[in-house]
Amino acid sequence: MTETEPKSPQPPRRRVAFFGSPAWAVPVLQALHQKHEVVLVVTQPDKPAGRGLHLTPCPVAQWAASQGLRVEKPAKLRKNPMFMELLRELKLDVAVTAAYGKILPAELLEIPRFGFLNLHPSDLPKYRGPAPVQWTLIQGELETAVCIMQTDAGMDTGPVVARWRTTIEPDETALELSNRLRDKGIELLLQALSDLERLQPIPQPAQGTHAPMLQKDDGKVVWERTAVAIYNRHRGVQPWPGSWFVHQGKRVKVLRMRLAEPATRPLHPPGTVVRIADELLVATAAGQVGLLELQPEGKKPMPAADWARGARLREGDRLG
Repeated sequence: MTETEPKSPQPPRRRVAFFGSPAWAVPVLQALHQKHEVVLVVTQPDKPAGRGLHLTPCPVAQWAASQGLRVEKPAKLRKNPMFMELLRELKLDVAVTAAYGKILPAELLEIPRFGFLNLHPSDLPKYRGPAPVQWTLIQGELETAVCIMQTDAGMDTGPVVARWRTTIEPDETALELSNRLRDKGIELLLQALSDLERLQPIPQPAQGTHAPMLQKDDGKVVWERTAVAIYNRHRGVQPWPGSWFVHQGKRVKVLRMRLAEPATRPLHPPGTVVRIADELLVATAAGQVGLLELQPEGKKPMPAADWARGARLREGDRLG
């Protein structure tokens, strides 16, 4: 009879509350539900959506309900004694947040035995706030990270318990980078939950950079910027608000763009159509961008060259 190798101990199952709202956060909840006991899911309240503006649950709420998980959608967290009492009754080991959308009050953070952990897709203290990946790309960063941090009463200012750094691919969009960082963050989060008693948080520096919520105008193509800056912004505003410019009083969405000439000295004023061939080549303050696919206002997506011909553009004309 041969000796068997001792089995490695199973990681402990934690009693978890999950705070999150958009589709991006659903895989985080799925992983928690598979490995731990999710006793409560907290999301933003239902919001009007669609042509009929019917009140619609957010993606996290929809998925949680489909799994029979308890869902709460408090309109406010501060001065909400009923919600506080609910959390106390659940005897939580820990709570996890991922793109929940609200700052948590200090009294809430003290309820779970091990507090709150947050999955944040930036190299903290860089890009604290609601749009970290977008501003990472807009600012032209070459590297970034995903962090698991202990939540405090500030905005993404808590001590970091795990960090994974990565190089940003030159054509990576905000959607692609967000998903890649989230997926790695799930691995870090599950490991942190296994090691709650042994975590060694590292405090963040007080000073950091802010990543505010994007506005529609953040997607406007400003030809007076450099080609590199225009392309970085295009990557950062995907999928919302997207890149766009106005020509002859109508908005034109830029669905696909490439960095054609990154640093050539300008031979034409910014916004000048340099060439119309398989793409629409446009001059900037330095370098040129190639517009590949556009969507004119009220029309379907089309190759940029087709739009240019339909708009009767010629080389030397200026957009805007």
